[in-house]
This record gives sequence, structure tokens and C-alpha cells, in this order.
Amino acid sequence: MFRSLRNAFITGIVVILPLGVTFILINFLLDRLGNPASQFFFWYLDSEWRNLPSVKFALETTSVFVVFSLITLLGYGSRFVLGRIILGGLERLFNRVPFINTVYRTVKQIVDTFGQQKKAVFQEVVLIEYPRKRCYVLGFLTNTAKGETQASTGEHIVNVFVPTTPNPTSGFLLMLPEEDIKRLQMSIADGMKLIISGGAVVPDPKTGEAVPINNPSQAEGGAPTAHD
Repeated sequence: MFRSLRNAFITGIVVILPLGVTFILINFLLDRLGNPASQFFFWYLDSEWRNLPSVKFALETTSVFVVFSLITLLGYGSRFVLGRIILGGLERLFNRVPFINTVYRTVKQIVDTFGQQKKAVFQEVVLIEYPRKRCYVLGFLTNTAKGETQASTGEHIVNVFVPTTPNPTSGFLLMLPEEDIKRLQMSIADGMKLIISGGAVVPDPKTGEAVPINNPSQAEGGAPTAHD
């Protein structure tokens, strides 16, 4: 009976948790954003009528929607020349004001960092000769080398992550000239399957589907033998 009650209690928490988090988020938006925004947008309305529960909820909800719409319009506007000019002017203005420029730069660096992390880390699958000539390993192109590493070599250097088998979460980073890599057509997922399986699962170049390799004839793309 105790185990049944415990399982029912845990199930109830799992059911009510999304509803509770949603309610808290909505209440936070209405209280922290909708209330001051409604006072700004609807300042001309009578205060007694505006503080009625139903009217207050409607005004706060409308204010939150208006704020989100303005932010969305700002995002669209930043893609055009006029929007970029306005944002550039505001950024230059903030950079000239003491203390505000420090806060603005710090927040901008944090936002840019998270924005870059949302992008795909692995761009494409590549083949490189490592650790010696005519010995090939599979790697993932991550980015073009920048800064001091690029300037010190005097060449166009790219960053390639070479994972280990069968655990691809560990590996090492290689920085090598772009002409030393061979770009492959397989997807990142197929490359991961090839590494995790230790070469036992190879994507079909025609269909793109990963198939297990049972004998050399299949590995070379030949027709199945009578033993198959």
C-alpha cells in the first residue's frame, strides 16, 4: 500500500508540474511585465476602473502581447538597412555612457555566446590522414581557425574534432590546412554511427542509410554473394 501511494504521489507530481510551472510563468509575466506595461500603455484610463480584477487582467494580458509584438517587430527590423542603422546608433550611444557601456557589453557578450552555442557544433564530416600518411581517420569540421592560431601559421587553418571509438564524447582537436581534409557527403548522424560501431555500420552512398557490413564484398559496394 505504501508503494502504491508513493507511486501515485510521484505520478501526481509529474502531471501537475508542467501546469504549475506554466501558471508560475504566466503569473510572473503578468506581474513583472504586464502590470508596469499596462500602466504605461493605458495611463489615460481611470485608475479605479483599471484596477478592477477582470479589467486589470485583460489590460495586463494585452500589454504582454503588445510588448512581445514590439520585440518581434524589432527583430524583423534589425534585418533591414534602416533597422541596422538605428540599432548601430543606439549601440554607439550606449558605448559612450560610463557604467552603462560596461553593462551593455557584458550582456551582449553573454547573449552572443549563447547564440553561437545554439548553432550546430559539427558542420560536416571530413576524412584526414592521421597519425601518418595513408592512414585515415574520420573527423568533424567545427569551424575555421581564427585569431592567433590563424595568424601564426600563415595558412587557411580549419578546426577538426576527431572523436574516439566507441565513445565519441572524448577525442582531440586538430588544426590543419583546409587542403589536407577530404569532405564527405555523409551526414553527421551517419558519421557518428560509423564511429560508435567501430566501422561495422557504414552509410550507403546511394540511399544514405546506414547498413551493417558483413563481408568485404558489401563493404566495397559489390553485389551480395551466394553466402548472403
